[in-house]
Amino acid sequence: MIHPARLPALLCLVVCLAGCASGSKKKPRQSGGSGGPRPIAVATVPAMLHMVTDYIPKGRYGRWKHRPMKARYITIHSTQNYTGDARAHAKALKRGALRGRNSLGYLTWHFTVDDSVTIQHLPLTERGEHADFDGPGNLYSIGIEMCEHRGNNLGFTIDKTARLAAYLMHTQDIPLRNVVPHYHWPREGRNPPNKDCPHFLLDNGKPGRKWQVFLKKVEAYYKAMS
Repeated sequence: MIHPARLPALLCLVVCLAGCASGSKKKPRQSGGSGGPRPIAVATVPAMLHMVTDYIPKGRYGRWKHRPMKARYITIHSTQNYTGDARAHAKALKRGALRGRNSLGYLTWHFTVDDSVTIQHLPLTERGEHADFDGPGNLYSIGIEMCEHRGNNLGFTIDKTARLAAYLMHTQDIPLRNVVPHYHWPREGRNPPNKDCPHFLLDNGKPGRKWQVFLKKVEAYYKAMS
C-alpha cells in the first residue's frame, strides 16, 4: 500500500534502529500428522505471532480524532516498501510520518507483520485509512500490512498473516468470504481504481490462484483453532 518514495527520510533511520530489535526468525512447527495445522488454542495465537501493541498516540496524528468501527472485513495489504520492517512502520505511524490524501490527513492501519514480530497500531474498534478513502474498506475493515523488506522471510510473513487473519475471524466473528485483498476495494478518482495489492498474492494484478491458496491457508488455520 505504501510506496517507498512516500516515506520521509526519518524512516531510513528508523529502519536501521529497527533491524537491531528483530527477534528470532526460526519458524515454529505447525503441521499435524495429516499435513494440516496442529490444533491451536485461540488464546495462544498472539504469543505465536509475537504480537505486541504499539498504538499510534491517542488524539495525535492518525488518531487525532476518534472514529469508531465495527469490523466486518479483513483487508490484506503489502507495504511495497523494501527498506522498512514492522518496527520501522510502527515508529513512522507514531510520529505522523505517513501522510495521506484523505479526510484524516494520515495513513493508518491495524497490524504490520514481518517474519519476527506482529505489531498492532490501532484498536480493532477504531477505523483506519488504508483502503478506499471513505468507502467500506476503511469504514468496516481491519487493515493488515505485510512487510517485504530485504532480508525478510516473505513466505513466513504470509504464513503469519494467514494465522492472524484466522485469529481475527474467530475473535471478531468475520467470515472467510470477508477476508479480501486491497484490490477488492475500488478507489474513487484513481486510475486504475483497483490497486495491485498485495501484489505477490495476485495474478497479473488480480485475485486468482495465489489468492485462493492464501485463503485456503487462512481457512485451515481457522479450522485448527478452538
